[in-house]
Amino acid sequence: MTGVEQSPEVPARAERTQRTQRADARRNQQKLLDAAAEVFVSSGVDAPIREIASRAGVGMGTIYRHFPTRADLVIAVFRHQVEECAEAGPRLLAEADSPFGALREWIGLFADLLVTKHGLAEALHSEADGFASLHSYFLDRLLPVAELLLRAAVDAGEVRSGTRPYELMRGIGNLCVGGDSDPRYDPRRMIELLLLGIREPSSS
Repeated sequence: MTGVEQSPEVPARAERTQRTQRADARRNQQKLLDAAAEVFVSSGVDAPIREIASRAGVGMGTIYRHFPTRADLVIAVFRHQVEECAEAGPRLLAEADSPFGALREWIGLFADLLVTKHGLAEALHSEADGFASLHSYFLDRLLPVAELLLRAAVDAGEVRSGTRPYELMRGIGNLCVGGDSDPRYDPRRMIELLLLGIREPSSS
């Protein structure tokens, strides 16, 4: 024997440790992004980094280590929120009492993404480096979800056939403009009227 034999348990233990560390890192980053999103809602995307760090319970150095610039953090938060909205669609379809109910609830989440995430929706139209691909990413992730929910509602006879996912998303986006700055305007009420307009009368 030329050396000390290594127990098979040693590399297995090391692999488990690495998996645990990666899982912890993912949870910590998600916690940080959730905290940043909450701060952006209340204070806008120009909120002090120390406010985000305090909300997340981490040091400012931790934030800068993950996101060297504010733009990096804004982009990461936006993508995080889009992913949550995208993943909610199939889950709502499986849990809701009806496809139309799932569509209505998902559109509420979609509207929240556009209305309450101060500054994030505007990032879609920014020409700054790093933001250019956000609009395509936004559509690539959310348009198929809208199509899935709409198709299910049409197949169930709850929504008029011919309703197009992109037109629906675009219409909701237009209704949300100014919803966070004018207390006299409630975009969610207008969205509800839009949904009533595409619903099959016999299913109302």
